[in-house]
Order: sequence, then structure tokens, then C-alpha cells
Amino acid sequence: MCLAIPSKIVGINDIMATVDVQGARRDISLMLMPEEVTTGDYVLVHAGFAIQKVSREVAEEAHRLLQEMAEKLQEAEERGEDICF
Repeated sequence: MCLAIPSKIVGINDIMATVDVQGARRDISLMLMPEEVTTGDYVLVHAGFAIQKVSREVAEEAHRLLQEMAEKLQEAEERGEDICF
């Protein structure tokens, strides 16, 4: 399964950007972006590359759903259940 993570651009240096994902920062490439982005924009990041610009609302909803999924997995693990996707 592939997963692209919504990330906020906090800095840009040529074709590289620094993104923030709920407090964790990392450098990613803008090489695959089909449109120009600026600091403050949200992008989907997959395998170290920004691949699509998204709205703040979409990014926040995705983070909420990922957090909900992580909590449910933790609860299932605590009950000794196996979870398969």
C-alpha cells in the first residue's frame, strides 16, 4: 500500500523544500510538482517527493483520519487482536 502524507511547506530552496508534518520536519523534492508552490502551501508527499498541492482543509482532514486510524490500531493491539489491511 502506498500512502502520500499531507505536509505543510515551511521553506523552499530551489527544487527542495522543508515540510512540517505535525511537528516533524524533513526535506523533500519539488521536482515532480506540476504547479508552483510557495511557503505555507500544503502538498502530498510520497517517497520524498511532493506530488500534488492540496488545501489546508484536505490536509487537516487527512491528518485527523490518520490519527483516528492509529488510535483504533493501538486499541486493537491492546486487546490482542490482529489487524490486516
